[in-house]
Amino acid sequence: MDYVELGYFGLFIATFLAATIVPFSSEIVLAGMLAAGFDGFGVLAVATVGNTIGGMSSFYLGYLGKWRWIESKLRVPKEKVFRFKSWIDKYGSLTAFFCWLPFIGDVIAIALGVFRAKVALVLALMFLGKLMRYLLIVWGWLLV
Repeated sequence: MDYVELGYFGLFIATFLAATIVPFSSEIVLAGMLAAGFDGFGVLAVATVGNTIGGMSSFYLGYLGKWRWIESKLRVPKEKVFRFKSWIDKYGSLTAFFCWLPFIGDVIAIALGVFRAKVALVLALMFLGKLMRYLLIVWGWLLV
């Protein structure tokens, strides 16, 4: 599927999937759209919203706490989620800012759900972290 040809909808799908446990690089799609002449602000807005919604879907799957499903379908072992417990106990919902990080961001989102972090704060901080990530990419692209 050529996400760039699908325009902003393709970017939304790509960034949503990249924020779930699906191994996917939304940055490539975002860069492709910028190279194709799409508006930087539009790309930034769609990528941030799509990635945040994807991250929140991981949060809610953790919130449901169906370990059999989390381990078999998402391939995230319970032990991996519990490695973040002390971090979440110490910093709470603030850890949601780091859901943009590769490899561990999805696990952080699931862990925040499992340990019942405050939804509104998780949403706001996750959005802010993802916005900062994509803002740096768009800004870097526009400078080049």
